[in-house]
Amino acid sequence: MDDNQRTISGMGCASCSSGKDGKPAGCKSNGYCSSSGCNKLDVFDWLAGVPLASGVSPFDAIEVRFKNTRKAFYRNTSNIQLMPGDLVVVDAAPGHDVGMVSLTGELVRVQMDRKSSATESYELRKVIRVATQEDVDRWHVARKLEDETMFAARQLVGEARLDMKVTDVEYQGDGTKATFFYTAEQRIDFRGILRTLSDRFKVKIEMKQIGARQETGRIGGIGSCGRELCCSTWLTDFRSVTTSAARYQQLALNPQKLAGQCGKLKCCLNYELDMYIEAIKSYPSQNAKLKTRQGTGMHMKTDIFSERMWYLFKNPGSASVMAGFPIEVVRDILAQNKQGIEPEVDLQMVEAEEKAKIPQEATYENVVGQDELTRFDSMNKSGKRSKGRGRGERDRGRDRKPQGGGGAQAGPRNEGAAPGSEPRQDRGPRPERGPRPDRGPRPDRGPRPEGGGPGNDRGPKPEGGGANERGPRPERGPNDRGPRRERGRGGRGRGPKPGGDAPPSPPPAA
Repeated sequence: MDDNQRTISGMGCASCSSGKDGKPAGCKSNGYCSSSGCNKLDVFDWLAGVPLASGVSPFDAIEVRFKNTRKAFYRNTSNIQLMPGDLVVVDAAPGHDVGMVSLTGELVRVQMDRKSSATESYELRKVIRVATQEDVDRWHVARKLEDETMFAARQLVGEARLDMKVTDVEYQGDGTKATFFYTAEQRIDFRGILRTLSDRFKVKIEMKQIGARQETGRIGGIGSCGRELCCSTWLTDFRSVTTSAARYQQLALNPQKLAGQCGKLKCCLNYELDMYIEAIKSYPSQNAKLKTRQGTGMHMKTDIFSERMWYLFKNPGSASVMAGFPIEVVRDILAQNKQGIEPEVDLQMVEAEEKAKIPQEATYENVVGQDELTRFDSMNKSGKRSKGRGRGERDRGRDRKPQGGGGAQAGPRNEGAAPGSEPRQDRGPRPERGPRPDRGPRPDRGPRPEGGGPGNDRGPKPEGGGANERGPRPERGPNDRGPRRERGRGGRGRGPKPGGDAPPSPPPAA
């Protein structure tokens, strides 16, 4: 096979994108790798590296995979050297189809025996040739029509009011035939809809009914375990699953937990069923009752992993008690019951032992020592966290020159400044303030006295003082405070404060 055909064959991996070389971008192994392939229901060829005995010709049948999980066996009459991942053109009725080789060699014979297919290769259809670029292009055009055809078919089925669901549509490689896969609870007479579909899409129509599990396998999805569905990855035979499988495994009969995406019981309920059945055979019978002096115990559940059996003891006039006993204790009690002996069992002690065996909650220690979200916030001197000031503003406040320190040395930024002047601080834009609230008109304090200067000398008081005249100051007692210190705002001193016995001054006249 030349390089061009090998590149074309690598484009058959439709479940993952292909690179410039035609190989899948994921595994870089032409759609087939040592662990698994890139498609559904891939089979690992564990006989690929085993040489054949001398004089034995290789098996002349191959397994070809089509859309989703549909596979078929074909005979390689021309002895074409084929590898898994190659696209081939096979015989169909009518016309021809395009598929991808999924398995070759002696393992195909084993697969045919396992699936009860025709064991003789001469009964199989033939492989015509390796797919060319023209075959691949025609196949891709037919594949693009599948979604549109499926939606139109669902609309026609709804108009015909047939109790069936069209789940998938698959076109043949040459585009002359379309297979409609549907699910239905009962037998459907689709002869009328068959003519409608044939006239609508101008191809030969074939209707094929599948089950709910086959539908899920073809569509695929993610299960509750977080992995791809077993029916779409490796599971090929769908065994019946009953509720007894859940009972053997001591599972709650909850349909929402036990049902899969297909609406049936999960296939994985059968995976460990044989181990549970084998383990339960060695346990005492679940129908046997424990007769003790504390009451009769009825079996409730069996924990196979811890090898314990749980019984419920009901006594009239007292609360019910659930107790779990090891398998050896249960066998000892049953042996004594056969002899007519009812042993004494401390149910409270059994319950206390069970609680003691329950692992306590793990305590986590803070080994880092810094797990608070506010650990990077700075603290003020008063012990309160700063809210409005940012880190840059706090850093600028540290470099400010203290007031009254004219002789202090200025930093390098203050060189050339006037002596005694404060260093210029870059405080950034001032925040905008809202409108000032209206406080109303100021009260009239009367005419200003003449000769009032800016200093403490206010001049003589106006004559005829009315309500503003305070009168002579009262004499200060020994306990009165001294004169208040002057405030440095405008050099205005208000003098000493009157004693506590003086009446408050009346309000100014309006």
